[in-house]
Amino acid sequence: MTLLWHQLKAEQLVFWRSREAAIFVFLFPPLLFVLLASIFGDGTENGRPVSSYLVSGLIGYAVANTALGGLAITLVVRREYAILKRLRSTPLPSTLYLAMVLVSNLVVVALQSATVILLGVVLYGADLPSRPFSFVAVLAFGAVAFAGLGLAAAALIRSSEAVAAVVNVIVLPMSFLSGSFGETDNLPRVLEVVADALPLRYLVELVLATYVDGEHLWEHPTALAVVAAWGLAGYLVAARRFGWELRER
Repeated sequence: MTLLWHQLKAEQLVFWRSREAAIFVFLFPPLLFVLLASIFGDGTENGRPVSSYLVSGLIGYAVANTALGGLAITLVVRREYAILKRLRSTPLPSTLYLAMVLVSNLVVVALQSATVILLGVVLYGADLPSRPFSFVAVLAFGAVAFAGLGLAAAALIRSSEAVAAVVNVIVLPMSFLSGSFGETDNLPRVLEVVADALPLRYLVELVLATYVDGEHLWEHPTALAVVAAWGLAGYLVAARRFGWELRER
């Protein structure tokens, strides 16, 4: 247990000491929420503050940005700088190291979500989660699933120079199509088909259900199944393709 705590503490120290990680991974979702809420946060929808819907959407984006994007960037950079290779030569078990990297990302997701909620409640009159326990379970479930996609991305992306660009190309369009930044009712038909296949759309549905609509997460089995399927696919790809040494280009 001491080893687990030590490794988790080390991962957190490395994360917060990196200005790029602190800004891109942690601060960007709250800053984006403040921007969107300042423009679109007034009024109500279905008897609830619009800001509550924005909080839900931005939390979904934060999960994808951190668990997928942040994890992929971290692992690719560490692999390309031979940090992962050196770690494998230490007594630290490889599975434990990856597990603590995932748990560290869960901690960041929790802090991001709390920050967005606090900003929404204090500055824009947003509600607190209607089903707090289901909401927390959705966050953990979504973070674990998207971490699988992050591991898969890290396994497939070859260079540290390209990883940030590739992650942004994946996460930002997916967030727009999935409703993280606002309504998507008027999408063209072809984009609706694409959006219906994206895991973030279903994660946002689960967050909205537990945060705004007062529903339990198990009331949305299809959304749970889609997010879980994407996460499982990511872990399977990572199990086959993830490498600890520099990739040939």
